[in-house]
Amino acid sequence: MKILAVEDDAVSCAVLRQALRRLGHETVEAADGEAAWESLQIEPFRVVVSDWMMPRTDGLELCRRIRQRPDAEYIYFILLTSRDATEENQREAADAGVDDFLTKPLDLPELWTRLRVAERILRYTTQVRQLEEMLPICSYCKKIRDDKNYWQQIEGYISERTGSDFSHSVCPDCYQRVLVPELEKLKASHPTVTRVPFSGERKP
Repeated sequence: MKILAVEDDAVSCAVLRQALRRLGHETVEAADGEAAWESLQIEPFRVVVSDWMMPRTDGLELCRRIRQRPDAEYIYFILLTSRDATEENQREAADAGVDDFLTKPLDLPELWTRLRVAERILRYTTQVRQLEEMLPICSYCKKIRDDKNYWQQIEGYISERTGSDFSHSVCPDCYQRVLVPELEKLKASHPTVTRVPFSGERKP
């Protein structure tokens, strides 16, 4: 991934850069939150690893600005700080929109774990964003066309991308419009058949 690394201390910036590159990521560096914000206007990043305390614009203010961008792709924000990870500090970071919270000195295995989580979350947010947008869906059978031009049932489409399982039922409108006429026909041909309540109907 291309990661925006935001750190005002030259030594800490070098440590962060080396750690991210050792983990196989491309880095773009910014000396403070203001410089990072300018970089975000030029090119897209999906992950930001930022120090907390910096001149001009600190890490929390940078995160708040990122969260306020309308219609932008989600950015996973990791806050890196020398502060103790107290409950109060974590709450302040979470309120600003921070996704994860790491303390200095930087621990490479811990950073690796956080970035793996970031990749997973970003993959899911991309899938959800795609589902929220207008999908090519057949107006007759309701199948969805995927990015390989294959048509499949909507349940299969969503399940493949989110891991969701589906249970099936019948809504009241379809019960009255479809099932009731079919049951009436069945009762006419088989007088012993009684009315079957649909799953959402309350029992008397």
